[in-house]
Amino acid sequence: MAPHDEAVKVAEETTGTVSKPISTIVIIIAMQTEALPLVTKFNLVEDPNSVFPKGVPWVRYYGTYKDLNINIIWPGKDPALGVDCVGTVSASLVTYASIQALQPDLIINAGTAGGFKEKGAGIGDVYVASDVAFHDRRIPIPVFDLYGVCAKRALSTPNLLKELNLKVGKLSTGDSLDMSPIDEKSITANDATVKDMEGAAVAYVAELLSVPTIFVKAVTDIVDGDKPTAEEFLQNLIAVTAALDQAVTRVVEFVNGKCVAEL
Repeated sequence: MAPHDEAVKVAEETTGTVSKPISTIVIIIAMQTEALPLVTKFNLVEDPNSVFPKGVPWVRYYGTYKDLNINIIWPGKDPALGVDCVGTVSASLVTYASIQALQPDLIINAGTAGGFKEKGAGIGDVYVASDVAFHDRRIPIPVFDLYGVCAKRALSTPNLLKELNLKVGKLSTGDSLDMSPIDEKSITANDATVKDMEGAAVAYVAELLSVPTIFVKAVTDIVDGDKPTAEEFLQNLIAVTAALDQAVTRVVEFVNGKCVAEL
């Protein structure tokens, strides 16, 4: 089955029928800085009786916005080090746990990302991913190499893109903030415009459990630029988060009252 057909199949299986209005949304966001403005925007509250296993740091904010039940899932702070639980492991775990507990009709994976000026990306640009893939799972054995890259098409949303006038690009995911030469080769092979640390992991789990997913990524740093990645990321995080939250709000507004097929 072609990747595009798989994405359509996921949408159809999840809704039972493509005419079913979207009711429950899960928004997966890796960093608290990125999550809290949306929590405020949608007037959400933290779940005092967690739907997640005892002992995990994962946080759920929930509430009703217009016709939607909205859940923002933040993986929380690492218990030992006190930093945001970024990366593919936490993203996979919270995606699986959220789907099992909340049975969403749609997932939105929102977050900041690095962008490539060679592909036209600039600081503050917001992209909806058309495709996602890993760039640091290198298994140089036939077929296992494809499994490692795990390339997938994101949910097709032509009406949303037209209405909101957001940029579109391919997303490449890895567990490092910087880009090594060997990662760069893989990212180029993935034809990526933006790179993050969670997207492809969310995509893998969401496809397994047949939940359509939209990826919204805002550019904090230019990977192929002349500034150190970590420095540029921290310098732009707050300002770019505002652009991200505005874009996610517009996506949620557009989704309200529609079915997956209308996106």
